[in-house]
Amino acid sequence: MKSQAIALALLLSAAALPAAAAPPAGFGAYAPKEVYSQQIVTSFYLPMRDGTKIAISLHRPAVDGKVVDTALPVIWHHTLDIEKAGVRETGAARALSDLTRAGYVVAIVARRGNGASFGVRRGYEDFTEGFDAYEITEWLAAQPWSNGQIGMYGCSNTGEAVMHALIARPPHLKAAFAGCFAWERYDGHTRGGIISQYGTGPTRTLEDDLKATPVQGDEDRVQLRQAAEEHLKSTNLLELMKSMPYRDSWSPLVMAKFWGEVSIGAYLDQLKASKIPLYIQGGWYDDFRTEGLIAQANLPGQARIVIGPWRHCLNDGFDLRAEQLRFFDHYLKGQATGIETDAPIHYFTIGAPRGQEWRSADRWPRPDTRNTLFLDADQLKTKPAARPAAKSVTVDYAPACPPDPVQPNWGPFAQPCHPAKASFVYSGPVLKADTEMTGSPLADLWISSTAPEQPVFAYLEDVAPDGSVVVVSEGRQRASLRKVVSAPWDTVGTPWRRARAEDHQPLKAGEPVKVSFDMLAVSYVFKAGHRVRIAVSGADPRERARTETSPPPTLTLHTGGDTPSSVTLPVGGAQ
Repeated sequence: MKSQAIALALLLSAAALPAAAAPPAGFGAYAPKEVYSQQIVTSFYLPMRDGTKIAISLHRPAVDGKVVDTALPVIWHHTLDIEKAGVRETGAARALSDLTRAGYVVAIVARRGNGASFGVRRGYEDFTEGFDAYEITEWLAAQPWSNGQIGMYGCSNTGEAVMHALIARPPHLKAAFAGCFAWERYDGHTRGGIISQYGTGPTRTLEDDLKATPVQGDEDRVQLRQAAEEHLKSTNLLELMKSMPYRDSWSPLVMAKFWGEVSIGAYLDQLKASKIPLYIQGGWYDDFRTEGLIAQANLPGQARIVIGPWRHCLNDGFDLRAEQLRFFDHYLKGQATGIETDAPIHYFTIGAPRGQEWRSADRWPRPDTRNTLFLDADQLKTKPAARPAAKSVTVDYAPACPPDPVQPNWGPFAQPCHPAKASFVYSGPVLKADTEMTGSPLADLWISSTAPEQPVFAYLEDVAPDGSVVVVSEGRQRASLRKVVSAPWDTVGTPWRRARAEDHQPLKAGEPVKVSFDMLAVSYVFKAGHRVRIAVSGADPRERARTETSPPPTLTLHTGGDTPSSVTLPVGGAQ
């Protein structure tokens, strides 16, 4: 037993922290001269091909209260609301619209069915909105104040809106910055076949929509009310998700197999053919981080990515605006900013020595060197137990996380926590040295349940000497959709499940099945004196639309023998 623990500690500590190359010149520190300190904002309706009126606020650089009469590149945002019209100073603000300071025209566009725009939101960024993006891009390119060089920006739902614009391939779209989006809608919004945390907004009331910004000339909000009343016909997004339990589900709410219709990865050939340069933003505390890495891997030479220690669409402590300008100045203004020679991947390693946190790479590390550890008798071991064993818990249908003091901590910003009740816990030995993990942890768990449908959640945890716990990553999988097949795109070394209706395999009571899935990608240093720990449970506080049985099912985790549950950790994953 002692020799196994020593071997495991050596295994986990085997890869010393790699020497960190200095960040390329300009990364995160690009500081071009700001040309304009004023902007003039106008707002209006632009009719689409079907007559639907789309609200736009147009932000143009100004000097002494007069717009600059020069054709400039345009950056636009396909979002949920416009901004108020008028003359404003831009010296201290950091809103997207303040890119006017750097010599851009900025357009903020409310997607149909949102804000002051008319129309109905059929789903969540369907191709009606993609065709709108094509039309808006080409309209912007044709205006006298535009030089025809158009860029787009977006994060979260607006990041997906950017990706659908790329698929539509408007000729004048020359660069796109997209953050925290789903590469494949089913995998991103119902990861593992489980509706959890994402995919159920925005859904607003009439009163919510009436708080939107009206266009100029509609100060009495008559048109805004008309638009808001149209929005009431929009599809309820939670009900839409619930109506599509499989990747090939047909939903009567939208009269389509909606997952396939709107999944970005399904249009990979069109994305490649667009040749539009793409900069992706991710975060180590965001649920879409692996989706962003998959997107970058499938668009080599076209896409780059930055991942920092951030929550959803945030960039605390890092000048993301500098990177956006460095990107847009090169592709929209033709300036040499250094980005054209950069490595395509920049990522922050949490816990790395000060000054060495930022790393760059040409490709994302895969778990090519398998550091597999087996679950056995509350411990992580280098070899599986010869004899099978099993532990059981009653699934806790009321899991809760302790208060999270970091704001924001709701909705897409909510973080996983250690399942304090009804869970299985397996600890490694005390680490002898600082140990980096960069890549995607993998779980191969043998489970059984008294219920035919059983979600499985796994957590990679860092346990400090004082017993405090940090959840480094988590993964989830609906056990009845466990069948792993070859993916139609590069999944950066993670297992993929087709998850069609024909792949559905309900569990039989007491019969163990193998459930294989990835935990979200990490780049993290476990400190010497800490322990690596794996926790497994049958419910998570962030689930939505959980299917509950009465009484709650019994979940059993099987280990050893012919059911050797294990995890594979990307120790020293840098390449």
